[in-house]
Amino acid sequence: MKYIKFFNELTIKDVPLVGGKNASLGEMVQKLGKKINVPDGFAVTAQGYEYFLEKAGINEEIKRQLLGLDTSNMKELSERGRNIRSAVLSAAIPLDLKQEIIVAYQKLSKKYTRSLRSSARGGLGRDDVRGISVAVRSSATAEDLPDASFAGQQESYLNIEGENALLEAVKKCMASLFTDRAISYRVDKGFAHKGVALSVGVQKMVRSDTASAGVMFTLDTESGFRDVVLISGSWGLGELVVKGKVSPDEYYVFKPLLKKNFKPIVGKTLGTKKEKMVYSTGDSDPTKTVDVTEEDQRRHVLTDAEILQLAKWGMVIEDHYKRPMDIEWAKDGKDNKIYIVQARPETVQAQRDAHMLEEFRIKQKGSILIRGQAVGAKLGIGKIRVIKDVSGFATFKAGEILATEMTDPDWEPIMKLASGIVTNAGGRTCHAAIVARELGIPAIVGTKNATEILKTGTLATISCAEGEVGFVYKGKASYTIIKHDLRTLPKTRTKIMMNLASPEKAFMDSFIPNSGVGLAREEFIINTFIQIHPLALVNYSTIKDQEVKAKIDALTTGYKDKSLFFVDKLAEGVGRIAAAFYPKDVIVRMSDFKTNEYANLIGGTEYEPKENNPMIGWRGASRYYDEKYLAGFALECRAMKKAREEMGLTNIKLMVPFCRTIKEGKQVLAVMAKHGLKRGVKNLEVYVMAEIPSNVILAKEFAEIFDGFSIGSNDLTQLVLGVDRDSHIVSHIYDENNEAVKKMISDLIKAAKAAGRKVGICGQAPSDYPEFAAWLAREGIDSMSLTPDSVVGVIERVAKAEKKK
Repeated sequence: MKYIKFFNELTIKDVPLVGGKNASLGEMVQKLGKKINVPDGFAVTAQGYEYFLEKAGINEEIKRQLLGLDTSNMKELSERGRNIRSAVLSAAIPLDLKQEIIVAYQKLSKKYTRSLRSSARGGLGRDDVRGISVAVRSSATAEDLPDASFAGQQESYLNIEGENALLEAVKKCMASLFTDRAISYRVDKGFAHKGVALSVGVQKMVRSDTASAGVMFTLDTESGFRDVVLISGSWGLGELVVKGKVSPDEYYVFKPLLKKNFKPIVGKTLGTKKEKMVYSTGDSDPTKTVDVTEEDQRRHVLTDAEILQLAKWGMVIEDHYKRPMDIEWAKDGKDNKIYIVQARPETVQAQRDAHMLEEFRIKQKGSILIRGQAVGAKLGIGKIRVIKDVSGFATFKAGEILATEMTDPDWEPIMKLASGIVTNAGGRTCHAAIVARELGIPAIVGTKNATEILKTGTLATISCAEGEVGFVYKGKASYTIIKHDLRTLPKTRTKIMMNLASPEKAFMDSFIPNSGVGLAREEFIINTFIQIHPLALVNYSTIKDQEVKAKIDALTTGYKDKSLFFVDKLAEGVGRIAAAFYPKDVIVRMSDFKTNEYANLIGGTEYEPKENNPMIGWRGASRYYDEKYLAGFALECRAMKKAREEMGLTNIKLMVPFCRTIKEGKQVLAVMAKHGLKRGVKNLEVYVMAEIPSNVILAKEFAEIFDGFSIGSNDLTQLVLGVDRDSHIVSHIYDENNEAVKKMISDLIKAAKAAGRKVGICGQAPSDYPEFAAWLAREGIDSMSLTPDSVVGVIERVAKAEKKK
């Protein structure tokens, strides 16, 4: 056939002929068909499109309409785009091209059904054969390129069935090369209109209307971290995920250990998924949006096995194309199989300069107006403009912050004028997120009610520079931008590690020069992602307080075994940090809440005593072997075992805090061993926090049962000087530079080295005091673990101190 190519006839070299989308589908069918599932189909070539325009005699009209067009003039853009589309839609497809499309459709239908069902008369003056249901998608010849995604610029039509419906959808796709957004995008990206042609892809529909669908990126879309696959999914057809109309489930999988057949799912987030797109029967529109049942909203759309399978396929596709990829997937509810329906190059993070580190540091900020998922590690300042629908476009002014329900490609002409974008719905792989990254502006998606909370005219700051959660602050925040060229940083003998609490920041922070994580705190993960006292989960069935029980039920949706919720979420949080820095050491401190802090967790008051001085009370090691907390500590141990053995993250080292005596240390190690965390087995190292004078005085004895020391200078200072660090009355006495404190630290460094043990520091002092960090380097400490924002400066100071030593 002259104007038709089946996918098995195409490769990625055929972009000029069939566009990026169709060329990629052909490449996968031909080269990867034995490794992944790709529904078959065919392409109406760009030559077919050009032939159609030529026969219709509308090329001159298109040229006339585009001549001298100012795409910033929304009214003019809308009028001229509409004129061109009208001309295309009113033209007839040439008979020979129509015949080729129908023959190809019949051939595809026969492949999947082996028999065709007759329907109403139509088509070429004979029975209109109602073949299989297909997806009809535009594929521009300048689309899905490594430096320009053209995401959603042209139209797609789903659940198209029958020859007449197919022919109409093909023509609509051709007309969509001239949507307002597509015209504007080409101008912005520097593509000549006449240099871009359109191919139409026709692909067997996957019945994800009865299952789920979504998007997969083979890197972290926010940080550009290359070693994870990010999967988003929701119930029904994938359009609602792509367009940001739902808040989907999200999953992170760590690629290096997936290759070794571990199960490294280091993140699972349950989305709200309130709506889904399904097939429509008897209506003029082949699809419709319906509500998702509450039961399905509380369920994940993929099983762990399916998450891992998809991630493996993502790696196969990435390895084949040798670049990060943006992939669409769909699960068929009829045959229960997963399929890849699109794959294109990721166009934003793949172009990031890994040698440059840009930090946005907020100095002062107003009250929080709203929060959601952060997109793009940047800040934006402007007046808020709430726009409910396209009728409000004319009111939008350049530099404003756009707040809306969600965006689709029609919104792009005003999105490019915005200083930031805030949406009620959507996830980090939705249309608003993709376009915001490409435009280089911050966006906050999935806020649920931004259009109700935010008010037009309010001066605000949109911040996506504080981790995975983005904030809209009232007023104009003051901030600085610091740029570092990492190639110019000196090398140090002393290992420079980082203190981390938030798994959400781990991927981004991993780009800061480091030797691993010297302190990963469990408390932040428990407080933020779990929120429930471990013993309340262990004893869930006996809880009498119905309010507490209701709170637990809301957080542990989908978990019959409530204890497993704690294990999974702690393992995922720690696993994400460990994955970000793999294979470097990540030292995880077992929980170190004080009793008053434990009591603040849901259900916590039932299990925690009231102490006069919790700072030196029932905390750290003394809890782990105590019968009153043994069951809670067992959950921590199970989580660490899962992260190390099921996920394969053996770079996780464990650390015992506030261990007062040698006897206590041995008791804790025995409990850990009982739960499968035996020191020395599977390369497990266990450290002790050196934060009590007894740890220093008996350093030789502690070195016999632990693999190393990490100096907690905060607690060590208060206990050496007898100062309550929470008391403002004596705060002026608290000083890590006090000679008594420094002597303790110096003695410990010497004792650790004499015993052949590692010794580092994870307290605040070297982050806050440049001279203290230099002194530690001269003392010969093995490592310093710092807050991420102080790493670059300390590296430079330590390098100078090491030269003077």
